[in-house]
Amino acid sequence: MSYRLAVDVGGTFTDLLLFNEKAGELILAKTPSTPADPSVGVLTGIHKIAAKAGIDPNEISLILHGTTVATNAVLEGKGARVGLLTNKGFEQILHVARGQTPGPLAGWIIMIKPEPLAPLELTRGISARMSARGEAQAPVDEKEVRAHIRELHQAGIEALTVSLINSYANHAHEQQVKKIIQEMYPNLPVTASTDILPEFREYERTLTTVMNSYLRPKMRVYLDGMKQKLKESKLKAPMHIVRSDGGVMSIEAAAERPANTLLSGPSGGGVASAYIGALAGFSNVLSFDMGGTSTDVALSRGGKPNVVRDTRVGQYPIKVPSLDVHTVGAGGGSIAHVPLTGALRVGPQSAGAEPGPAAYGKGGTEPAVTDANIVLGYLPPTLLGGEMTLDENLSAKAVQKVADALGLSLHVAAEGIYNIVNENMFGALRLVSVQRGYDPREFALVALGGAGPLHANALSILIGSWPSIIPPMPGVLSAQGFLHSDIKSEFSRTVIRPVSQIDLKEMRATLDTLGEQAREWLVSEHIAAKHQKIQFQIDMRYYRQGYEFSIDVEPGWLDSPAGVQRMIEKFRQIHYQNYSFNIEHEVEVVNLRAVAIGVVPKVEIRKHKKSGQTAAKARSGSRKIYFRGKWITAAMYDRAGLGAGCKIEGPAIVTQSDTTTLILPGHTGEVDEYLNILIWPKGKRTASRGKR
Repeated sequence: MSYRLAVDVGGTFTDLLLFNEKAGELILAKTPSTPADPSVGVLTGIHKIAAKAGIDPNEISLILHGTTVATNAVLEGKGARVGLLTNKGFEQILHVARGQTPGPLAGWIIMIKPEPLAPLELTRGISARMSARGEAQAPVDEKEVRAHIRELHQAGIEALTVSLINSYANHAHEQQVKKIIQEMYPNLPVTASTDILPEFREYERTLTTVMNSYLRPKMRVYLDGMKQKLKESKLKAPMHIVRSDGGVMSIEAAAERPANTLLSGPSGGGVASAYIGALAGFSNVLSFDMGGTSTDVALSRGGKPNVVRDTRVGQYPIKVPSLDVHTVGAGGGSIAHVPLTGALRVGPQSAGAEPGPAAYGKGGTEPAVTDANIVLGYLPPTLLGGEMTLDENLSAKAVQKVADALGLSLHVAAEGIYNIVNENMFGALRLVSVQRGYDPREFALVALGGAGPLHANALSILIGSWPSIIPPMPGVLSAQGFLHSDIKSEFSRTVIRPVSQIDLKEMRATLDTLGEQAREWLVSEHIAAKHQKIQFQIDMRYYRQGYEFSIDVEPGWLDSPAGVQRMIEKFRQIHYQNYSFNIEHEVEVVNLRAVAIGVVPKVEIRKHKKSGQTAAKARSGSRKIYFRGKWITAAMYDRAGLGAGCKIEGPAIVTQSDTTTLILPGHTGEVDEYLNILIWPKGKRTASRGKR
């Protein structure tokens, strides 16, 4: 019998989801994360879930692993000591950067530029030069290059980057320099920019490549350690690492290109939310993944998550394909505090997994969002199916600090914490919807993460997205997304040219060449021909505009002027969607791209017939909760007893091993045929039901 296992390492818990391919059964487990060495928690979880399923761990045929190792290395500034080889006169490219500064309006006054990941003292310029047309203007001086490499190695670099001007047009010089480095120091990780991002924009290309070098040693140590632990445990299943764009890659590829894993964990939530939303009948969804440390929000349209090519990790703008995910410091472990201004703040500081919220009894004393939920009565006294007991007295003692600082009662202060963390997530959801030109009222809201279902109903009220969709296993939904992830890689080429000047035959030939490269890569990854898929994209913009959009195309469109006009119309539609206007100006092509996809079997969620049973059999009691300044009685339900067709009138609390769902007064929860709970305001469902 074959099993696939998805593992999502979070800041507080490591989530595991085991898929029995023959029976179509999903089994979940959670174990505390081990921040000092995440692989320890992963191995503990693998053995835990295998025991729960009653199988030998070696019956697992594939492990899909979402990791935050790369992200944490950047945010904590714990990457490698990186050297940079570029052209003479361009040594300060990382310092010059771009003129934009982050908001608010006074960002240009208060912004402190981050230190370049490759410091100037470890940067060298070589005399070789390539023109923008890809013509060699000055050859590589091998003696000069060797001298620079020797100096940098003696200075103690742990990784080396090669990023030469105009290499996107001709990578010959870069590859020549890379070979020299590998010959001199075979064990030194070296990354050439055209291996990572063979596209124009020198700063972004250089920064992305330096970022990759910055991450390589740490990621290599982690992945080698993971392989060693799997070997010691006699686990034979291959492990794939989840990419930022929702695809997966081999451990070897992840070690070479860790920049592609910077949003590894959050991408799974976006993929799974799009799938769950489509099953529930809503092709357009917003998702929010609220864990212990942060919340990741994303948008999906037409059943597909939105993929962008520019993302930001910390203060660094990185150009890698990734799901359009925005992260805020709002989680169950986010700490509430009252600064000198006297205004209550929640996050971004977090209690994390150790010591965790005060209720965990591990030494935490600061009031976290989880503590506020306990004081309000929203959380039951145990978590993880009874494995973890919460101390309500410790929560009350912690939240009392905020109450005393504000001169409020304990429960009013707790509700203030709950409301403010909801506002923080509301702001993040607006960034991926309203700021992108989408009306959130045209989207459903999918809640995931251990803390998401506690806040989903309140967030839907704030943003107007209905229904709130609570999947059957929201606490491990990111892991479920990994089980839907295909094997991916990209191949691109920059060809900046106005549409009126393009040679259709030449551009079609270039696109076909990229497609062949993509197919060869799929073969090298041992993907069967029937599972191979190639998508083509063209990046377009108005002539001399600063930013472009990716347009999905078919190569055949380049065989006729009508096909080109179709491309232009698609571009105009996307431009209008994002900016609410178009201009009478020529359009130009910027990049051509082929996306190689190795399609993997998807998890098929079983459909359940509505039996006509009521929620009464799942009733497990009642509980007092504090809502809008009053104590009210909420019915409690065990989710395992809720079948398709059951209705739950709010106020209600639904418990399960991986999360707790709160249904507020004036709202109704309905269990659909896929066992999702759809939360609607009373009377709204009939008027609003339908695909969006």
